Amino acid sequence: MAERRSPAAAFTDRFAAASASGALELAEIPFLTHVNVRVDPASQAAEEVGAALGVPLPVEPCTAVRAGELTVAWLGPDEWLVIAPEGYRSELLRKAVDGGSGSVVDVSAQRTTLRLAGPKARDVLSHGCTIDLHPTVFGPGACAQTTLARTQVVLLPQDDGYLVLVRSSFAAYLAEWLLDAATEQLR
Repeated sequence: MAERRSPAAAFTDRFAAASASGALELAEIPFLTHVNVRVDPASQAAEEVGAALGVPLPVEPCTAVRAGELTVAWLGPDEWLVIAPEGYRSELLRKAVDGGSGSVVDVSAQRTTLRLAGPKARDVLSHGCTIDLHPTVFGPGACAQTTLARTQVVLLPQDDGYLVLVRSSFAAYLAEWLLDAATEQLR
């Protein structure tokens, strides 16, 4: 059986080198579970999904909620992304939408997660992102589907940095771009 390899595994050493100054921490968090949930937010199924997650689905646009190790990000009026540790089993979510009232799809192989933290993280992201990343506008509890360096991403601010969810096929491109942007910001 082939060894499992994350989309940005080749950048581990370069991320560590870029993080050496302490002004920026750049790393991949490989193999998180990503589950796409589609359901009518006013339905019984949405309540049951919330109960299975331990937190109601956020209904305000561009928000995210946390429940322990789970993050639930609003992606659209009837769509959410559940981000969980590797190995999270979504059977309870599937059971909640049984009967055709929604869908639950594991999309973990579609994306990888990059983490940026440190005093220069916002500056690096601002270099290629058009949304306002100031913490008073885009702080913990927010989320956005946006572009970063012309690449579609889901951006989640955290208490100590940002999570950038990028399609696996664009991970190497975005990793190179982040390293380049970090070089400019750390001069």
